[in-house]
Amino acid sequence: QVRLVESGGGLVQAGGSLRLSCAASGRSFSSYAMGWFRQAPGKEREFVAVIRWIGGSTVYADSVKGRFTISRDNTKNTLYLQMNSLKPEDTAVYYCAAGPRVATTPAAFNYWGQGTQVTVSS
Repeated sequence: QVRLVESGGGLVQAGGSLRLSCAASGRSFSSYAMGWFRQAPGKEREFVAVIRWIGGSTVYADSVKGRFTISRDNTKNTLYLQMNSLKPEDTAVYYCAAGPRVATTPAAFNYWGQGTQVTVSS
């Protein structure tokens, strides 16, 4: 079983920055892709960004391109999401996820963290 634990969420003013972290443990193979999704009140869970663990290729949602950066530290088994120029519409619970390949749909991912709240005030 894979365990994912997010941290780094909080309250920030529009235009500010936050860095989310996701610590992973219990993986038996390193071919997983890892990504970030978010879910706002009354909305479906939506894709934010994904990274291939080996090689580091990335895919971003159009809504966050140029503002967010996904990265990982292989030695620490930790995934990051650097969020800059935050907007009120970025407010959501952010989840990290792990899966067998690079994908942009929640169904493609096998393991999920508990989520961390990000609130952006105007």
